Amino acid sequence: MPKGHATAVLDDPVGESLRGRHAHLARRTGRAATYLPEVATFAAPPSGPGPADWADLARLLGRGAFADLFSCPATPPRDWEPVFVLDGRQLIWTGARGPAQPDTGVVELGAADVPEMLALTARTQPGPFWPRTRELGTYLGVREGGTLVAMAGERLRPPGWTEISAVCTAPEARGRGHAARLVNTLVSRIRSRDERPFLHVAETNTGARALYDRLGFEPRRTVTFRGFRTP
Repeated sequence: MPKGHATAVLDDPVGESLRGRHAHLARRTGRAATYLPEVATFAAPPSGPGPADWADLARLLGRGAFADLFSCPATPPRDWEPVFVLDGRQLIWTGARGPAQPDTGVVELGAADVPEMLALTARTQPGPFWPRTRELGTYLGVREGGTLVAMAGERLRPPGWTEISAVCTAPEARGRGHAARLVNTLVSRIRSRDERPFLHVAETNTGARALYDRLGFEPRRTVTFRGFRTP
């Protein structure tokens, strides 16, 4: 595996991103960190958090606030109210199915496209997407008749890796290969930076899992996504 592609950083992709490539988008109290509002809801306690670390994270987020711990395995205190639990998988790109090639049929999305991006993700529910989420990395889209009908982008950025996320297609535009073209283009861009692509998918999303398998992604580990509300 090329230098910088050690997989251990993928055990804590949120924390590794907030301490590194996304430090400029982070808020911190003590050893606890989270993203700025409207960028992402992901929060990261330190490894092996103690009571003081959970108290710092609660102060950072605020009373009764949503704490998206993503795939963090640490258990918060009992007075943190569970909000959701979702089983999933973390996949890494191996190229086993052949090289990913860029596609000129996609366009890069910018600040002016945010209203359409928010509308598309609200319709398709690919995962959390906020007004400033596009600041996490590059987002690409496909337009039909001038209307944004598909998109995908870069989210978490642990050292040597880039997560592909927000892969979605409007119902009326499905079955045309848009998701595959977008993911392939992102894979090519990520690899051109000497980084390696990875992503997360819900265990129940068998359609997405089949697509990613065809595009050269293989499971690295199972994960459990969890959200809580602070006391």
